[in-house]
Amino acid sequence: MSFWPGGRNIAAVGVYLLCLLVPLSLAQTASARSLPDFTELVENNSSAVVNISTTTEPKAGGNRSRALPFDERQLEQLPDFFQDFFRGPQSPFGGGQGGGAPRQSMGSGFIVSSDGYVLTNNHVVEGADEIIVRLNDRRELPAKLVGTDPRSDMAVLKIENGDDLPVVRVGSSKDLKVGEWVLAIGSPFGFDYTVTAGIVSAVGRSLPSENYVPFIQTDVAINPGNSGGPLFNLDGEVVGINSQIYTRSGGFMGVSFAIPIDDAMNVFQQIRDKGAVSRGWLGVLIQEVNRDLAQSFGLKRPRGALIAEVMSGSPAEEAGLKAGDIVLEYEGEDVTLSSDLPPMVGRTPVGETASLEVMREGEQITLDVEIGKLPEEGGEPASVPASGNNGPSSSPLGMTVEPLPDDVRNSLEISGGVLVSDVAQGPALNAGIRPRDVITELNRRPVNSVEEFREAVASLPDDSAVSVRVVRQGRAIYLVMKP
Repeated sequence: MSFWPGGRNIAAVGVYLLCLLVPLSLAQTASARSLPDFTELVENNSSAVVNISTTTEPKAGGNRSRALPFDERQLEQLPDFFQDFFRGPQSPFGGGQGGGAPRQSMGSGFIVSSDGYVLTNNHVVEGADEIIVRLNDRRELPAKLVGTDPRSDMAVLKIENGDDLPVVRVGSSKDLKVGEWVLAIGSPFGFDYTVTAGIVSAVGRSLPSENYVPFIQTDVAINPGNSGGPLFNLDGEVVGINSQIYTRSGGFMGVSFAIPIDDAMNVFQQIRDKGAVSRGWLGVLIQEVNRDLAQSFGLKRPRGALIAEVMSGSPAEEAGLKAGDIVLEYEGEDVTLSSDLPPMVGRTPVGETASLEVMREGEQITLDVEIGKLPEEGGEPASVPASGNNGPSSSPLGMTVEPLPDDVRNSLEISGGVLVSDVAQGPALNAGIRPRDVITELNRRPVNSVEEFREAVASLPDDSAVSVRVVRQGRAIYLVMKP
């Protein structure tokens, strides 16, 4: 009996469909088998992951009757509705003002030595008067704070009376590849030993608040309470410490950041052995090199860290680095983005000599610099003797400049320049130059007076991008202008 056009019978159709479905089923099975199995990794490492709860005695008012499932800093990232819920007078976690009850919060961490050293985030234990570490066998052990490093948001704890405790295996973050699988164990919202997995989205990320940490970016689900917990690779080695998320809602949105374990262990060893962390310091203000700046400085493509300012008395000044130099390599390692340079310098031991490959006036030179110690509050800007100026001037660039007043020169601690008094439509406005900017360099020529500014303008090339060094609100920056 025929049911199909062309005389095909139902048996033949069945065989045909079976031939199609079997390869598809086998392909799906093979695909499923290629996905990683995390069960053994979790079983082998959960015992070394800990939940950290802290108690902070009230300093001035406040009331908490139960532990928050995360720390105060993470609470501030949540939408106002959730903040009102957790802080309000009707909250099950207490609230209101003047109650005087201790404030409690929670986070995560992991044990790195059998005698009880624990790594976590600084913001998990910041200001805590009591720290309790809970293991997955439900033991609760008191811990003391050994030291912190707010710059990397790290803290080191020591479990009191710790002996023969389970430990994680520490790997290396420098071997991480974008796209490889990683796994996190922590206590999001107080749910102990929650496991989430994903891939490495990027490495070497620089965040505005952390210049000395080249973060690992992942899409692993991280939420308040995960902070301080470990990030594992498929070999069961810790490669990072989950630290921050990028969010507009207060919860996970697919972008999370971890401190690389190589940097974390360096901080840990310094805190354990010395009680404090010291970082290398160059003493420069840097900025990104975009396409236009690369063209104006004679680079074939955007790369490196452009030095906008060299601080007075800094290692950079002593080594001969100048504003306008572009650092292309540090100790033989390429500086692709400006954000690459601070972690490289920060990891260099104080007193060591580092070799820098620098682009200066179209030529590559090598400079050796003895790395100094990063000051607690950073360095001071350069200050050199002042020089004179002469009459005001307008230019075909669409701006009017005038001599730099002594009070402005002294307040900015610069040797010279010209003050932009007016900006009209034209190249200057398009470049981002604004009134009250101070121009100290045009097309890599120093500008200490209006006359020098006129000469620099007269010598500008046609139809070519040129760099302009501007001091604005006490900070130097390079802009690109196209005459």
